[in-house]
Amino acid sequence: MEMQQYHYDNKIVKNFIYATMLWGVVGMIVGLMLAFMFMFPNYTDDIPWLSFGRLRPLHTNAVIFAFVGNAIFAGVYYSSQRLLKARMFSDLLSKINFWGWQLIIVSAAITLPLGFSTSKEYAELEWPIDIAIALVWVVFGINLIGTILKRRQRHLYVAIWFYIATFVTVAVLHIFNSLELPVSALKSYSVYAGVQDALVQWWYGHNAVAFFLTTPFLGLMYYFVPKAANRPIYSYRLSIVHFWSLIFIYIWAGPHHLLYTALPDWAQNLGVAFSIMLLMPSWGGMINGLLTLRGAWDKVRTDPVLKFMVVAITGYGMATFEGPLLSLKSVNAIAHFTDWIIAHVHVGALAWNGFLTFGMIYWLVPRLFKTRLFSIKLANLHFWIGTLGIIMYALPLYVAGFTQASMWKQFNPDGSLVYGNFLETVTEIMPMYWMRAIGGTLFLTGLLIMVYNIIVTIKQGSKVEDELAEAPALSRVSKKRVAGEGWHTWLERRPVQLTLLATVTILIGGIVQIIPTIMIKSNIPTISSVKPYTPLELEGRDIYIREGCVGCHSQMIRPFRSEVERYGEYSKAGEYVYDHPFLWGSKRTGPDLHRIGGKYNDNWHLNHMYDPQSTSSGSIMPAYKWIIRDELDKSLTEAKMKAMVTLGVPYTDEEIANAQKSMLEQGTQIEQNLYGDPDFASTYEEDKKNGGENFVEMRNREIVALIAYLQRLGTDIRVDNE
Repeated sequence: MEMQQYHYDNKIVKNFIYATMLWGVVGMIVGLMLAFMFMFPNYTDDIPWLSFGRLRPLHTNAVIFAFVGNAIFAGVYYSSQRLLKARMFSDLLSKINFWGWQLIIVSAAITLPLGFSTSKEYAELEWPIDIAIALVWVVFGINLIGTILKRRQRHLYVAIWFYIATFVTVAVLHIFNSLELPVSALKSYSVYAGVQDALVQWWYGHNAVAFFLTTPFLGLMYYFVPKAANRPIYSYRLSIVHFWSLIFIYIWAGPHHLLYTALPDWAQNLGVAFSIMLLMPSWGGMINGLLTLRGAWDKVRTDPVLKFMVVAITGYGMATFEGPLLSLKSVNAIAHFTDWIIAHVHVGALAWNGFLTFGMIYWLVPRLFKTRLFSIKLANLHFWIGTLGIIMYALPLYVAGFTQASMWKQFNPDGSLVYGNFLETVTEIMPMYWMRAIGGTLFLTGLLIMVYNIIVTIKQGSKVEDELAEAPALSRVSKKRVAGEGWHTWLERRPVQLTLLATVTILIGGIVQIIPTIMIKSNIPTISSVKPYTPLELEGRDIYIREGCVGCHSQMIRPFRSEVERYGEYSKAGEYVYDHPFLWGSKRTGPDLHRIGGKYNDNWHLNHMYDPQSTSSGSIMPAYKWIIRDELDKSLTEAKMKAMVTLGVPYTDEEIANAQKSMLEQGTQIEQNLYGDPDFASTYEEDKKNGGENFVEMRNREIVALIAYLQRLGTDIRVDNE
C-alpha cells in the first residue's frame, strides 16, 4: 500500500490557542466589572463607553465569539487534520480565518462600547461586521469541507459530523437573523418587526447556544475525551442517534424563550414540546462522554485534563436537563426574567464551554510543543479554584431567582401586592450579587493560573509548526453500499450527502415555525390605535438601544395577575408592529417599561437619568449624565424614517419632510414641561451660564428624545382597570 507523507499545520492551532487565552481573560475581566457594577453602579461614573448597558454585550460577545469561538477553531483545526489524515485544505484560508476572526473581535470591542448596537441578544454587532462574520465563516467552511474532500481516511468520525452541522447551521442562523436595512455606515434596522423579530431572534439566540456553544464542543468532546482517556468512545450507535436527533430537535426549541409573551400560542407550544424531547439526545451525548471513561476513573483522580472534562460533561448534562425544565410553562412562569436564567446560562458557559476548553488546552499545548506540562499542581489548583468559582457563582443566583419570583408574585389579603415597589426585590438579593462577584473572581483567578502555566510550558518546549505524518493514499470511494454495510457507514464516506442531509434536517424546524408567523397576517392582529413613532420618539428609541437599556428592562407584560397589577394591561402582539427591532428583553434587573408612558412626569425621567438614586432610593441603575448634556444628532432622522417606510412603517412623504420641525415642536413642549419644576429651571439657567457658546438648548438634547420615547411606551392602547 502506497504511503504518503504530509505535514500537519500546527501553527494555526497555536495561534487560535493564544487568542483563546487572551480573549478569555479580556471577556471575563469585563464580566467581573459588570458583576461589581451591581454593588457599585457608578464606579465608572460619566464614562459612556464603560457604562453597564454598553459593556454587557461586549462581555457576552467576547466570551461567546472570542473566547469560545477561538477555542472551537483551535480544536477543529487540530482534530480535523488528524481525523482526516490531511493538512488543512489551504494555509491561506486558515490565515484568513484566524486574522479575519480577530479583526471582527477587535471591531466588536470598539463599536459596542461606543454604542453601535442592534440590541439583539448575541447578535448586537452592526451590519458591516455581520457581513464580515458571514465571509470569514464561509472561509472556515470552505477550508473544512476542502480538507474533508482531500482526506486520506475513508469514513468520517463522529466529531466531523458535528463540525459539518455547526458550519451549515451557524451560517443559516446568522444570515437570516442579521437581515437588516442599513441607514448609515454603523446604523441599521432589522427587517423583521415586533413578534416576528422576536421569533427569528430567539430561533437564532437559542440555536446560537445549540450550534455554536454545543455542537462544536460535542465534536471536541468526541475527539479529546477518548484521546485524553486513551479509550474508544463508549457507543458508536449512541453517537449516531445523538447526532441526528440533536440537530433535528434543537432547531425547534427557540420559542421556549418567549412563553407567555405576545407570540402565538401554537409557536410557544411547539417550542415547549421539542424542548422536552431535547432532553433525551442531550443526555445521550452526556452518557456517551462519561461512559467513555469507564475503567479510567483512577486516571481521572490524578489527571487534571480528565478532571476538567468530567466536570465539563457533567455541566453539559446539568444545563441540558435544566433547559427542558425551564421550557415547562409552569416553571418558566417562575424563572423567566429572573437571575435563575443567568445562573443557568453560566453553568453551561463556565462548566461546559470553559472547562472543556481548559482541558483541551492542557492536553494540546504539551503535544504541540513536544514537552510536558510545566506544573500538574498548578493545573489541579486551577481546577479546584475554577470549580469553586462556578459553585459560588451559580448557587447564589439560583437563590436570587427564586427570591425575585416569589416576591414579585406575593399578594396581601386585600389583593394588593406585598412588594409593590420593585426595588424591594433588588435590595433583598444584593448579598447574592456579592457572592456572584466572588465566584467570578475565583474563576478568573483560575484562568490566570492556567495562562501562566501554559506560557511557561511553551517556553520550555520546542517550536514545531509543521508536524510530519504519513498515511496510505485513499483509494477511490465507491458510491454504492457494499454488502453488509450499514446506511450510516455508507453515509460517513459520502461527505456531500451527509452535509446536504444535515442541512435539510436543521431547516425543517425553522421553516415550520418562522414562515407562518411572517406570512400569515392573522398571527399578528392589527390594532388601529397603534401608530408609528414620531421622529423625536424614533430618535429616543435609538438612544435607548445605544445605551443597552434592554439589558435590564423588559417591554413585555405577561398575562399574570401579579404583572398586570404591577405594570398594567398585558402586552398585545399588535402593539409591536412598528418596532424594528423588538425590545422585549430577557432579564428584569429593573421593572418592565411597556406601560411607563405617562406614569411619571418629564422632570422625573430627567432626574432618574441624571441620578437614579435621587428618584428611586436603593436603585442600582447607573447615572447617564451624558444623555442630559449631549446634543441630539438629527442628521439621519429623515434617512431613518425612509428606511422604516421601506420596512412597512406608514410614514408619509409630508411627515418625513417635516421631521425637523416636528422634533423641534415636540422637544420644545418637553422643555416647557421641564421648566415647570423650579429646581430644574434654576439648574438649567446655571447650566446655560456655564456653557457659554457651547450651550445647547434643552429641546435639542438627547434626554428630550429619550423622554419622548419613554412617555410614548404603552400609550397606544389604554385600558381602564378601575
